[in-house]
Amino acid sequence: MKKIWTLALALIAFGATAQIDRTKLPEPAPAKELKIGDYEKFTLKNGLTVILAENHKLPTLSWNLSFITGPITEGDKSGYASIFGQVMQAGTTTKTKDELNEEIDFMGAAVNAGATSMSAFSLSKYKDDVLSIMTDLLYNPTFPQEEFDRAIEQTLTGLKQSKDDPNTIASQLGGIVNYGKDHPYGEIVTEETVKNISIDDLKSHYAKYFKPNIAYLVIVGDITKKEAQKMAKKYFGDWKKGDVQKEEFVAPKPVEKTVISLVDRPSSVQSVISITYPIENKPGNPDILAVSLMNNILGGGGSARLFMNLREDKGYTYGAYSNIGSSRYSARFNASASVRNEVTDSSLVQFMYELERIGNEQVTQKELDAAKSALRGSFGRSLESRGTAAQFALSTEINKLPEDYYANYLKRLDAVTLDDIQRVAKKFVRPEKANVIIVGKAEEIAEKLKAFAEINYYDAEGNTVEDPTKKVVADISPQTILDKYIDAIGGKEAVDGVTSIVNKSTAKLAMGGQNFEITRAVYQEGPDKFADVQTIPGQGEVFQIYNSGSAFLVMGGQKQSPAGPFLDLMKYQGTLFGERFYEKIGFKLQYKGTSKINGSDAHRIEINLGSLSVNEYYDVSSGLKVRIELGPAGTVDLSDYRDVNGVKIAHGFAQSGGQLPVTLEFVSDEVVINSTIDASVFDK
Repeated sequence: MKKIWTLALALIAFGATAQIDRTKLPEPAPAKELKIGDYEKFTLKNGLTVILAENHKLPTLSWNLSFITGPITEGDKSGYASIFGQVMQAGTTTKTKDELNEEIDFMGAAVNAGATSMSAFSLSKYKDDVLSIMTDLLYNPTFPQEEFDRAIEQTLTGLKQSKDDPNTIASQLGGIVNYGKDHPYGEIVTEETVKNISIDDLKSHYAKYFKPNIAYLVIVGDITKKEAQKMAKKYFGDWKKGDVQKEEFVAPKPVEKTVISLVDRPSSVQSVISITYPIENKPGNPDILAVSLMNNILGGGGSARLFMNLREDKGYTYGAYSNIGSSRYSARFNASASVRNEVTDSSLVQFMYELERIGNEQVTQKELDAAKSALRGSFGRSLESRGTAAQFALSTEINKLPEDYYANYLKRLDAVTLDDIQRVAKKFVRPEKANVIIVGKAEEIAEKLKAFAEINYYDAEGNTVEDPTKKVVADISPQTILDKYIDAIGGKEAVDGVTSIVNKSTAKLAMGGQNFEITRAVYQEGPDKFADVQTIPGQGEVFQIYNSGSAFLVMGGQKQSPAGPFLDLMKYQGTLFGERFYEKIGFKLQYKGTSKINGSDAHRIEINLGSLSVNEYYDVSSGLKVRIELGPAGTVDLSDYRDVNGVKIAHGFAQSGGQLPVTLEFVSDEVVINSTIDASVFDK
């Protein structure tokens, strides 16, 4: 009997096993309601709402104060919000910046301020000390003039560093064409608006918005509810509430048709493409998860459609992506990539193809499953942060979401269908009604782009300009401009009398909170010997040398002789006053019309060196050279011409782009003409 039962059980087990198809993954279990984590909420008499998430795993505490101001228009003082926090936290009526920093550093804590927030973090045993500092800054800021001046100077330096960055230009122009220059989402920071800012503007912002009745205090960490209530009342209970007149948000006008907005950047070897337009995608709306999943499939990462098409299949770019924002006021759709000049139009074809396809054809179940898996993973990882519960609570409050909104996140994610993806794609992806921003070399890309849509031209600050490809004036020859330059710097006889130049300069570099000094010595000897010696902190001396036809680079003790563009660039730089005979040494010149350089008209000459072209700009009025665009090697702005032995030499030259993370503004300390240069300088 025992054998019979054993055989029967074996047959049952075999039957059960035979019914399992092991080639398929098991179906996922239905998503359950999550327990996100507990939080407490209470409100002080002055209107300050406090959200507490207790977590006693680590003896630390964070305090985050958020002011719900809504969008703020900065107008002709655009940029003040970005410096507000730096100046506010630089001192109180009782303590200087150094005294505050010393106390904060002693505790290993952090205290920060911004235009719409404040925060503090410390070990829980220092909670009284850190809150004392935080609230001292909150109630008694002095906005020191010295820190204000420093912040203005740093902002102006930052603008110089980013003004020629094509991605920055594209982003700013996107805001302008989507919203308008006078809209809080469209205004840009310029040198002019920064110089308009005064300390009174910061104080006015503080007086207007730093009120408890529009604020939320989020507490996370090692503290009980009873302690949190006690400390909130102690440090924030006497804070006086007040009326806050928030701006009325003006919704942007919908884009009616696709238009290309092109910024000419003659030195570009790549075009930045950004397809953008405003959308309404408020947090908590019924479509928001379907929209996130759809974007993940379209351009959310390295396996998404845009990336696989433009990079993996076509090889046009290193990466192509899309993003769909979410906001209580107005969000943006954006799809972007940086592509080679010669494939700008082809890349736009593929962008439009993918944007149309996502709405016209249903995505596959495999794509949807992968997108859901990605969103589940990112949501799950967010739960590992102990402050997530409090942040979810804050979002629920601000955006007026259901109490179980985040607890049911996975349920709602699982409920999204293939039909939902196609429906939201048709609603939110609008290739036929988009602003196409392109920053690139107009003369190489504009003609082919005309087949797509009307083209409007802009400068780097979003001002409309004429078509730069039609600016060429036939009766002006490049040589005429070059001859005027030679006359402007002293005349042919004086320039011909120069046999050598030594120009020693320095540049200040501020990075990572530290200040560095870079020294530079440029040696030139006619007709074609050149040495550029830079001493860089942490790297030592770097040499770039051209010696009558040979060029080499010395860095870290290693000598290299790169061919191609490097050799041609060194020949170009290494010829003493080469403007006298560019064509004689094999360069080809072409006049390209006028452009605005620092607000003034300048003639542009394109110089074909062989393997690449550079652009030189000469001020129409003075005749002086004001800018050199070296293609992939970056841009040099020339200024402060001074007389040296009868010849005007630029004493200021700002280098940007290329491999430089920031703009280096070199200032000449010593310029010597017709001295004897040791021959070894040109033969390292």
